[in-house]
Amino acid sequence: MRPSGRKLSEMRAVSIETGISKHAEGSCMIRMGDTHVLCTATIEDRVPPFIKGSGLGWVTAEYGMLPRSTTSRMRRESSAGKQQGRTVEIQRLIGRSLRAGVDRVALGERQISIDCDVIQADGGTRCASITGGWVALRLAVNKLMKVGDVKTDPLISPVAAVSCGIYAGQAVLDLDYPEDSEAGVDGNFILRGDGQLIEVQMSAEGSTFSRDQMNQLLDLADAGIQELVALQIKATE
Repeated sequence: MRPSGRKLSEMRAVSIETGISKHAEGSCMIRMGDTHVLCTATIEDRVPPFIKGSGLGWVTAEYGMLPRSTTSRMRRESSAGKQQGRTVEIQRLIGRSLRAGVDRVALGERQISIDCDVIQADGGTRCASITGGWVALRLAVNKLMKVGDVKTDPLISPVAAVSCGIYAGQAVLDLDYPEDSEAGVDGNFILRGDGQLIEVQMSAEGSTFSRDQMNQLLDLADAGIQELVALQIKATE
């Protein structure tokens, strides 16, 4: 039995509310159970120096957790003067995951920055950030297309992410914190809506897993991603 009472293949309740930020070109609040992340997109008429003049666009991301997003207060990273390694790793993951669903030629020489701020954390914050980040990106691109700045839709496919793991000997979908902290194996699966894999992060902690279990987790992730993509499309129609 899962702590939440969910079935092995059951996602947490997921909602995506758009238009959260007045000023951002695209924004949403994604809620995956008790994990809540605010995602905003900003369009800039510039690109990083290493691709300047190439005609290619760029999508990047920043990620952060508010001090009371967890059970005890965390010190703001800005007050420490540097980002933690975990923060840097996650925001790089978000950026490269979203870029995998973008035709950078069609985007043109501009940058879209995705900011993901964790309001409340209960497991799966990076997955929620990627899934919500795509929604914010989609809304920003819609604005570019509406005013004619972009002629061809540069978004190849939705991009979403979900966690899966081995909990109490069973393959389960969408781990919350109690499961994540106890799982012998856990992973993050990032896929496009067309089923193409972008990245899989899998690790065993105090346990091992078989090829068959890996396939079970992939099957769970694929089903979960399809649920998320349907919600993404509905939120951006």
